[in-house]
Amino acid sequence: MHAILYIAGRAHRLGALAAARNKVLLEFEGKSLLERHVMLLRKMGVSKLYLVTGHLRENIQDVMPVLASRYGVQIEELYNVDYSEGSALSMHASLTALINVSDQVLIMDGDVLYDVRMLQRLLDSPHRTALLVDRDYSKVDDDPVLVPLRGGKPFEFVKKWKPEPGTQAETVGESVGFFKVHATDLPALIRETCARTTGLARSDSYDEILRALVKQGLFGAEDITGLPWTEIDFPHDIDYAAKVILPALQDA
Repeated sequence: MHAILYIAGRAHRLGALAAARNKVLLEFEGKSLLERHVMLLRKMGVSKLYLVTGHLRENIQDVMPVLASRYGVQIEELYNVDYSEGSALSMHASLTALINVSDQVLIMDGDVLYDVRMLQRLLDSPHRTALLVDRDYSKVDDDPVLVPLRGGKPFEFVKKWKPEPGTQAETVGESVGFFKVHATDLPALIRETCARTTGLARSDSYDEILRALVKQGLFGAEDITGLPWTEIDFPHDIDYAAKVILPALQDA
């Protein structure tokens, strides 16, 4: 099984903390976010990991051989030369990996500190294509991608979601940013990605690509509420990750 980790962004909200190094190299108890990804993905049986790079790619290139050797994972870089534009172009940079998937692939945000049980739940999902949701999301965070569900199925995938008449949700969760996509659903992903390479669409987030698949009914959802994880976007997230999330992790 293969996985794709998207780590091209500039992390401007971290300010000086990410000015000289890619934020996936932030360390927690001696292991960077990137190393933790490699370690946990190997535990889940991932044999090849693609890293979609952009900002400070040389940081990533420096550690790739070490991590590949340490964990026995083949690691390949896919460079998004246009990383300063929309993240949909990072998805486009990964097409060479996506078109060769024969079974399923994990698509993951890189800036997450998380528990290995989340990956296990995603891979064990009976849904051939699935995403993870956490119902215990912060109501003060202005950034989460919200996933309303009805009948256990996501029907929207968007920030600041508010119900419209006739679109009431049975439950709403935050997307973790981890996705399992089956080969049979990849053509839709590839089509949506290719549609965002010109004009104003170049500034799209790859969330818009995933949103299109959600609205087509291709995704199931797995609830990971109660498992420890956090996305690292702001300086205060680093402190929260170190003091609250890290001690709660299993097999960290």
